[in-house]
Amino acid sequence: MTHEYTAPGELGDPSVEAVEVPEPGAVTIVVPTFNESANVRQLLHQITESVPSRLPCEVVFVDDSSDDTPQVIKEAAQDCPFPVTVIHRDEPVGGLGGAVVEGMKAAGSDWIVVMDGDCQHPPSLVPELVATGERANAGLVVASRYIKGGSRAGLAGSYRVAVSRLATWLTKSLFPRRLHGISDPMSGFFAIRRSDITAEALKPLGYKILLELAVRSRPRRVTEVPFVFQERFAGESKSTAAEGRRFLRHLAGLRTADPLSRMVVFGLIGLTGFVPNLAALWAMTQAGLHYLPAEIVANQFGVAWNFLLIEKLLFRDRRQHRHWADRTIRFALLANADLVLRIPLIALLVGQFGLAVLPATALALVITFVLRFVGTEALVYLPRRRSGRRHGSRTARRAA
Repeated sequence: MTHEYTAPGELGDPSVEAVEVPEPGAVTIVVPTFNESANVRQLLHQITESVPSRLPCEVVFVDDSSDDTPQVIKEAAQDCPFPVTVIHRDEPVGGLGGAVVEGMKAAGSDWIVVMDGDCQHPPSLVPELVATGERANAGLVVASRYIKGGSRAGLAGSYRVAVSRLATWLTKSLFPRRLHGISDPMSGFFAIRRSDITAEALKPLGYKILLELAVRSRPRRVTEVPFVFQERFAGESKSTAAEGRRFLRHLAGLRTADPLSRMVVFGLIGLTGFVPNLAALWAMTQAGLHYLPAEIVANQFGVAWNFLLIEKLLFRDRRQHRHWADRTIRFALLANADLVLRIPLIALLVGQFGLAVLPATALALVITFVLRFVGTEALVYLPRRRSGRRHGSRTARRAA
């Protein structure tokens, strides 16, 4: 459930008329918060000092806190000469990235600036981000720590610096085309035109929403401005090992979003299945079992291994379409049908088309691999039509 609160700086309030803040503002500042009660008052003070005099604004907090952060925001907002909205989410779907998307949907301005709630992103840079975007006719302006004039000075300790460097290298290596022109894809401080956002295409997971936007909803043109990453004003960083694992899952989901990439990963996972297969075959033949039944049983070890990896790495977001037992049975049948199909196919290629045994075997492997991938995606992980219609009906009723 989501609760909204708007401070007295909204349309029709005398304080708005006194400072002549238009509605909607020229920029909406979206701030995702999780237990930042010690920082939000200072953040609003910094925004008040540096933004309204140069650029009309509104601030939207999307809060997933379990402390008194929403109440502190409401109290601090009374002194702000601009509208301040608090959206509190009882269920933090999508983590910080999901909170940002929620704030973008609530924005009333053409430009949206996303920044953290811990005062490590200087609000004084907000007008420059928007002005740079207007001058360059850009859809996305990234505040970067890695171009001339920028600095990651506020990162606490060599460990966080090393993690940041590794994450930046990894993302740019995986998405060289999509992230071209973005030196700091891990930045949480950026401005984007609302018209350049395709909210329906976004599937946020964790705290790297810029990466999600750049890959799934690539804006028409990207530019950057340098910024110095500040030290946290109060409290502790929310970066944890669990967030790191969510980030890696997010990367895997983004990288396998198109069918060709999914097929490549499917093939790589299939190759790893030879290890448990051969290990089980060796163990059973050493125990005296005949190699033919041993191979049939050993193949099931490889199938189980492949199924577990595919579930975790490739089709994690599609598992809800079928019960796990249904998925397991379907996958096992498809994987074993591969063995049954391959031998007759090789015989057909050799006998009817005159191919030699080796090229016929190679071609049969390719054909059965493609069929297995298509079958797995279509018969195991795509939603059933009947349940999809029911889900659509429920959605329509909720919307109505």
